[in-house]
Amino acid sequence: MNVERIDAGRRMSQAVVHGGTVYLAGQVGQAGTGVAEQTRQALAKVEALLERAGSDKSRLLQVTIWLADMADFAAMNEVWDAWVNPGAAPARACGEARLARPDFRVEVIAVAARA
Repeated sequence: MNVERIDAGRRMSQAVVHGGTVYLAGQVGQAGTGVAEQTRQALAKVEALLERAGSDKSRLLQVTIWLADMADFAAMNEVWDAWVNPGAAPARACGEARLARPDFRVEVIAVAARA
């Protein structure tokens, strides 16, 4: 079975497709903006990568969201709730973690079925 890598770099690929599954690297928004804006930007990157991999957000299987501060949970969820397709919510986990840079507030990691 082939493995397809999208935007492959030395350390990582932005997406990897194996069989009927699409695995996305963690996506972040513009550092220094608020959690809501970073969430919107990260989810837009998720959508764009899924499209390039032959999938879309209605085919999401699992999403992990890391927040720099769980105090941002409600603000992130407000953006998430407006973005996720009704009736197609994936399995999801959300936790607090120190992200790659202190001005990142949210990181979104996703796995989806290929269309």
